Amino acid sequence: MRRSAADQEVLDRELQGLGRRSRHSLAERWTALYGTPPPPRTSRSLMIRAVAYRLQERAFGGLAASTRRLLAAQAPCARRRLPSREVRPGTVLLRDWQGVTHQVTVTAGGVLYRGERHRSLSAVARIITGSRWSGPLFFGLKHDQG
Repeated sequence: MRRSAADQEVLDRELQGLGRRSRHSLAERWTALYGTPPPPRTSRSLMIRAVAYRLQERAFGGLAASTRRLLAAQAPCARRRLPSREVRPGTVLLRDWQGVTHQVTVTAGGVLYRGERHRSLSAVARIITGSRWSGPLFFGLKHDQG
């Protein structure tokens, strides 16, 4: 898309002025460009970059559809969520922690660790680590989605 020198100058001036705008003014510009207000705790720096991107996108065109698909596939939120693994009574779980292998046996009413019954894997993970952990995450039954 070809732009006139005058259009380019207007765009350049607006881009250069973004850093001097107030947070409120940036939020208004965001709303005008995106059709929705920015999320509540969006930083001023991010608003400047997002507004600049949208202005340039409108002036020069956006990303090709193939590039958008490629980027979407790489986004952490787009990754396929792996289901938690279900365990049945009798399942033996092993976890190495700080050079020591820990063994837990799943029972109908909880878990067995070092000959003692515990209500949950989280209780055992806490004994092993000394801090609060998600037991299923600690023993590899659940994937960190973070």
